[in-house]
Amino acid sequence: MSIVRSRVRTDGSLVLRALVALALLACAEGCGSSLAQPFDKMKDAPVTAFRLQNFEPPAPAPNAAPPVGGFTLPPQIQQWVTAGAALLPPGLLPPGLLPGAAPPPPAAANVPRFHDFRIISYMNIADSKLHDEVIDIFGNEKNFEVPKENCMYAEFGFSIGQLNQPPADILVSLSCEQVRTFGFVWPHGSKTGISADTAKRIVAVMKQTFGG
Repeated sequence: MSIVRSRVRTDGSLVLRALVALALLACAEGCGSSLAQPFDKMKDAPVTAFRLQNFEPPAPAPNAAPPVGGFTLPPQIQQWVTAGAALLPPGLLPPGLLPGAAPPPPAAANVPRFHDFRIISYMNIADSKLHDEVIDIFGNEKNFEVPKENCMYAEFGFSIGQLNQPPADILVSLSCEQVRTFGFVWPHGSKTGISADTAKRIVAVMKQTFGG
C-alpha cells in the first residue's frame, strides 16, 4: 500500500511539474513583449528626435510682389493654434505660428530637412526611460486610431535605428493628429491617427528632450 501511495504522489508531482513547464513554455511564446514588429526589436536601438517647421510659405517668385495680407496658415494649423497648440509650450512651437510673431521662414532648398520638413533642432534620446517611452508609444496599436484628417504638417520627427536596414522614420503632426512613416511597414494598418492621450505622451517626451 505504501508503495502505491508513493507512486501516486510521485506521479502527481510529475504531472504538476509538467503542467508548470507547459505554462512557462506558453508564456515564453505568448507572454513576451506586447510591442508590434519592428518595435519589439528596438529595445537598444538609437532614437533621434527632431523639432520640425510644420509650415513654410512658398518661396516668392523673382520680382514678385508679396501676397496681399501676408501668408495664410493652413486651416488645420490655424485650428490647432487657436485650440492651444495641443499643450505645447511656446518654446516648442514652430516659429511664426502665434499671432503677432514673425512669419515662418519661406521654403528653401539649402537647409537640413527630415523628409521634406525643415529641421529646427534635433537630439539623440539617451535617457533610457524616454527611449522606452518612445518605443512603447509607437509600438502599441492602442495608442492610435483611424485619422480624422488627410494632411501632414509635421511638428516632430523620430528616427529609430534598425539592424542592417534603413532607420524607421516617423513624422508626427499634432495639428493633423496623425503620423507618417518611412523605412518600415507601419504595424497598425490604417490606424495612423494620434489619440488625445498619445498626443500628450509625445508632448511630454519632447518637453523632456528639448526643454520648454
